[in-house]
Amino acid sequence: MSQRTRLCWCAALALATAVSLYAAVPPDTIQGSGGPITIQPIMHAAVQVRYGNQVITVDPTAMGGDYTALPKADIVLVTDIHGDHLDPATVGKASKPNATVVAPSAAAAQLKGATVIANGETKTINGVSIEAVPMYNLQRGPSAGQLFHTKGRGNGYVVTVGGKRLYFAGDTECVPEMKALKNIDVAFIPMNLPYTMPPSEAAECVKAFKPKIAYPYHYMGSDLKQFEDALKGSGVEVRVRDWYAK
Repeated sequence: MSQRTRLCWCAALALATAVSLYAAVPPDTIQGSGGPITIQPIMHAAVQVRYGNQVITVDPTAMGGDYTALPKADIVLVTDIHGDHLDPATVGKASKPNATVVAPSAAAAQLKGATVIANGETKTINGVSIEAVPMYNLQRGPSAGQLFHTKGRGNGYVVTVGGKRLYFAGDTECVPEMKALKNIDVAFIPMNLPYTMPPSEAAECVKAFKPKIAYPYHYMGSDLKQFEDALKGSGVEVRVRDWYAK
C-alpha cells in the first residue's frame, strides 16, 4: 500500500468513525441508478442525503445534530423562516466553503449568497434537480384569521438524485400541491399539532400521492402508530426513525 493510499484510507476511516459516533440513528440506504443513496436522520426537520460525492443537508439548525461530525454539505436546503428550520450559524457549520444554499426569498434574506427559489420553480444545482413545492397551512394558525405558514413563504422540495425523487415536505398541512405529486420514491412528512397536521391527516395525504417510502419527521409529540396503522395495506413502506435521539 502506498503512502498516499494509506493516508486516503486513514482519512476515510476517520470520517466514517466520526459519523458512526455521531449517528445515534443509523442511516438508511436506497439504491439509486449509480449506487446507494444514504439517508441520515439528524434532528426534527433536519436530514442529510448522500449520493456519490454529493452531500445534501435539509434544514440544519441549532436544535441538535453534530455538524462537526457529519459530512459537510455541497447543497443546503432551507424550507422556512422559523428557528426549527433556519439558523444561519448552523448552516455555516454544516456547509462546505463553496456550498450552495437554496431557500425561499423570505429565508434567503438571512443567508449570505443564498440561491432563491420560489414555489413552482425548478433549478439544477451541481447536477441535482431541485423543485420547490408549496408548503402552508390551510386552517391552522395562532389566532382566528391567521395561519402559521402562509402560501408562498416557504418551500417544500423535490430533489432528484440517482434517478430517485425525494420529497421534503417542510411545514405543511395536506395541501392540494402535495396530493398532486407524482412518482415520489421517498417522502418526509411532518405531523405535529398545531403547526402542521395530525398523523391521520398526514396518512390521508400520503395515500393520495403514494410515495414508495414515507418517513414521519418533524413529529415531536405525535403518535406515529396512528400514521403507521392508517397506511397498512396501502403499498407505502413506512419507515419510523427516532429524529429525537440523544
